[in-house]
Amino acid sequence: MKSFIIPFACLFLTVCVYIQAAESELNDKTSFPMAAEGVRLIPLDSKPTLEQIHRSIGHATRYLIEKQNPKGTWGSARNTKNLNIYAPESSHDGFLAGTTALGLAALLETEALLKNKSASVKAEDCGIDPGVLAKTINKGEEWVLGNFPKLRRSSSDAIYNIWGHAYGLQALVRMLDRFPDDETRCEKIRAAIREQIGYIERFECLDGGWCYYDFNHKMQKIAGSPCSFVSATVLLALWEAKQRGVDVPQRIIDRALASNLRQRYPDFSYAYGEYLRMSPMRGINRPPGSLARSHSCNLAARHWGDKDVTDEVLQNWLNRMFSRNGWLDIGRKRPIPHESYAQVAGYFYYYGVFYAAFCIEELPQEERGPYQDHLASLLIERQGTDGSWFDYPLYDYGHAYATGYGLMALLRALP
Repeated sequence: MKSFIIPFACLFLTVCVYIQAAESELNDKTSFPMAAEGVRLIPLDSKPTLEQIHRSIGHATRYLIEKQNPKGTWGSARNTKNLNIYAPESSHDGFLAGTTALGLAALLETEALLKNKSASVKAEDCGIDPGVLAKTINKGEEWVLGNFPKLRRSSSDAIYNIWGHAYGLQALVRMLDRFPDDETRCEKIRAAIREQIGYIERFECLDGGWCYYDFNHKMQKIAGSPCSFVSATVLLALWEAKQRGVDVPQRIIDRALASNLRQRYPDFSYAYGEYLRMSPMRGINRPPGSLARSHSCNLAARHWGDKDVTDEVLQNWLNRMFSRNGWLDIGRKRPIPHESYAQVAGYFYYYGVFYAAFCIEELPQEERGPYQDHLASLLIERQGTDGSWFDYPLYDYGHAYATGYGLMALLRALP
């Protein structure tokens, strides 16, 4: 008996010393960013160089230029599989509009950066031809202005068009910034922005906020359950429009914020949708399942005046994003929605990375560096040899929308 007790006591003491050392390390806030919840941002073995970031930006930009369709769009209904996303009637109009808007917005941001004389990045650093880039953007802008007014509800039960309206709004805002002194052009774009806001108001859910399915009553007024991340996406697009002086109906803002607040848990995880908010322990509602949603939901709440979303809240979720990224990464490229751990779907991935990048911009300048390093490292490591990013086989839209997300995120990794 004694021979058993002595080794056990030694093992117990060893474990206690290890735990004490680990707690001491976690409490040492000077070593690396750590939020109040104790989630530490793990240091990188090596930081990406500025040259690597420039090369990655150029590679992604050239991919979007080369893959633009003749009419100015990105993606298509081709490249189907036996596990296709439900897409009745005119669903592909919504997919095409959302994908095209993301690709165009990414190129507009890239062009704006290259034109900024105070920026550290130059066209030659990235291997980008500014003339070719401008022509690609012109074609995309022409399609957006000509076709977004035609975008409608996909069917009685599928509201995929909401992605087109939200990201179309963000593309239009960036178009407005392109030639701000051309008043005729700007007024045309403002009219298009107001029109998209009108559609967003029309497709609001009965309970406030927005969703992309209505399997309940299929009425003219959408009775589907609002989804936290869809509402956040729309709220952020509306906030950008308001920053450019366009009026936004406060009523739809207040109702969407109330919906998302009902879906928020004390740790700032968010339920996938209101229909799941009473199941807080369900995998998709817990922190790993909310890892791609919390950034957009927190940022939307903060932009529209929620004082509870502090820098510390943003940092905690950024720490989770980069230190516990495996929860999302293991679902990346899987063909079946929600098949991975915590019911993560492949298309969560670059959506989450995209809004995490915007959260980094919210932090004080002196606190952004470690997060920008992680963001750049993550994106460069996962970029394909053709310059694209990819997380889910959504017909032939997957590479284009993910590259739009990825490129805009990477631009926010520049020091």
